[in-house]
Amino acid sequence: MPLIRIRDLTRHYVMGSETVHALRGVSLDIEKGEYLAIMGPSGSGKSTLMNLLGCLDTPNSGTYELNGTNVADMDDNALAEVRNREIGFVFQSFNLLARSDSLHNVELPLVYAGVSMEERLERARQALANVGLAERMHHRPNELSGGQRQRVAVARALVNNPSIVLADEPTGNLDSRTGEEILGLFEQLSRRGNTIIVVTHEEHVAQHARRIIRIRDGLIAADEIKPRPRSAVVPIAPIA
Repeated sequence: MPLIRIRDLTRHYVMGSETVHALRGVSLDIEKGEYLAIMGPSGSGKSTLMNLLGCLDTPNSGTYELNGTNVADMDDNALAEVRNREIGFVFQSFNLLARSDSLHNVELPLVYAGVSMEERLERARQALANVGLAERMHHRPNELSGGQRQRVAVARALVNNPSIVLADEPTGNLDSRTGEEILGLFEQLSRRGNTIIVVTHEEHVAQHARRIIRIRDGLIAADEIKPRPRSAVVPIAPIA
């Protein structure tokens, strides 16, 4: 069974006297461990699809099964539980707490999940080590580079062992070199078994994924799968 199974998903919005059809019947399967990019121009429907995949919104019709559970008809409270348990988010703007160090920023989802202090600190330390930031866990965001801040955000997304890491324009606030390092990090995490979904409008970002879904006018215009590279898993190196 696919990790994600979407069938005939639609979403429209009423804006004054106009109805905007953001998604017009999208069907899609995503397997566990895929590294997938969702790409399209402004107004294509990619952000709407991201919001539905992330359980931030509900469709007007169709089904969305995540890990075998249909989440399309859930209420807000149930969706919040699914988000905290199944989905790790990485945003363009990092969304870190400015007065908290890396360790506290990463452990925060576990606080909301009711995990004990000892366990959440251990899991947060391990998540930071997994993204190459073991030596930066007591640094606040203003003491970190942009790439390091985004790595903290990735560690926070991973700390709950989610089914999906959903990244929205994750390199948008980074310079080219650091952006490439973050995309390389996603590739390495995917090889370790994490499911990575990157939403972007930039072709060079999408090309790092092994599968590219192109959205246009609320429909899937293309579904491109690239062969898996025969490269060994290498340790994740810290950003200087």
